[in-house]
Amino acid sequence: MSDTPTHDGPAKGPNRRAFLRGAAATGVGLAATGKALAQDAPDPLITEIQDWASSTGAGVDATPYGMPIQFESDVVRRNVPWLTADVISSINFTPIHALDGTITPQGCAFERHHSGAIELKKEDYRLMINGLVDQPLVFTYADLERFPRENRTYFLECAANTGMEWAGAQLNGSQFTHGMIHNMEYSGVSLRTLLEEAGLDAAGDLADKWVYVEGADASSNGRSIPMEKALDDVLVAFKANGEALRMEHGYPVRLVVPGWEGNMWVKWLRRIEVTDHPIESREETSKYTDTLADGTARKWTWVMDAKSVVTSPSPQMPITHGKGPLVITGLAWSGRGAITGVDVSIDGGKNWQKARLAQKGEKMALTRFYLDINWDGSEMLLQSRAHDETGYVQPTKAQLREVRGENSVYHNNCIQTWWVKENGEAENVEVSS
Repeated sequence: MSDTPTHDGPAKGPNRRAFLRGAAATGVGLAATGKALAQDAPDPLITEIQDWASSTGAGVDATPYGMPIQFESDVVRRNVPWLTADVISSINFTPIHALDGTITPQGCAFERHHSGAIELKKEDYRLMINGLVDQPLVFTYADLERFPRENRTYFLECAANTGMEWAGAQLNGSQFTHGMIHNMEYSGVSLRTLLEEAGLDAAGDLADKWVYVEGADASSNGRSIPMEKALDDVLVAFKANGEALRMEHGYPVRLVVPGWEGNMWVKWLRRIEVTDHPIESREETSKYTDTLADGTARKWTWVMDAKSVVTSPSPQMPITHGKGPLVITGLAWSGRGAITGVDVSIDGGKNWQKARLAQKGEKMALTRFYLDINWDGSEMLLQSRAHDETGYVQPTKAQLREVRGENSVYHNNCIQTWWVKENGEAENVEVSS
């Protein structure tokens, strides 16, 4: 399913200093449109006093909770109305095309609901642990705050992310093809700590035991998790990016299941039951299984495999500056560990260049990559390909189809292609291979 990574040698980035020095020597600079702007004429934005420098601005108490400036009002989550019958059970996509770095602001982080987001006060919150435990327990929010706390940064990806692309190029924008993902720093208590508080002696041999986690919303979303995972790195979280969870992300408490599909990250977590078998609920039988070409379904495909996408240039982020220095950037992630490398191709996968990782990859967290080139204004078929620490290489769509056909919705981690045209606009296309 994976191919062997090949490189044509390290990418040689553009010399911006030389480029700008040359522009200055000819008396021109770069305008926002990419056209030359004469520098020998006075620029009023430099030579004249502007309104913002002529009077005092907003006071420190103008916005007690800080909000984005009005000029960034287009950087918002977006829904695709025809994807679902009702917004109560739907998706709002992260604007990954307009973000940089790796941490997703909570206000931009995608949301997925099965019966709408609920309002639940901390004072009314209860978490029950029952089943095969020594002592069934009920925790309040205040109880949870008293346990030893952990801070961990992880990505959350819906299993249906990129799901519309199985049969062909469908949605025109990285926000819509890959925006069912966010990456935040979570604060909370390890699930292991709470299970040990209840006691697991009654469960006997833990090798064949499971936990069933359930939410408090009307959908009663519930998923079975093997005990091995539950005792490993699962968190019961009540903060994200340093502040309380947002309502749409499960306030006041949610589950964090690193590297595994987002439906298992149960929101408004109300119950954890220790069992000797998986419950096989609706969300792990008729949903969140992978239908193969012959109609059978793969089950227990929890892990989100290595994946990446170029976020700029892309359909929502066209090239507007014309020829010259161009920053190609995107995101990569893997539910099996850390990203170790990303390759970028500008010719549809014929040749690959090694991208620069902004930071060393972290386990089950987003990694930002960059490739700096001098764009000559010609068409590009822009792709990225992720590698993780297990040696796994992100597959092409053809490689995925060879194994799984075209009937699936979930776990599509294929290489994405953007056709960048000579005018800088980009379009979602499929490249046969």
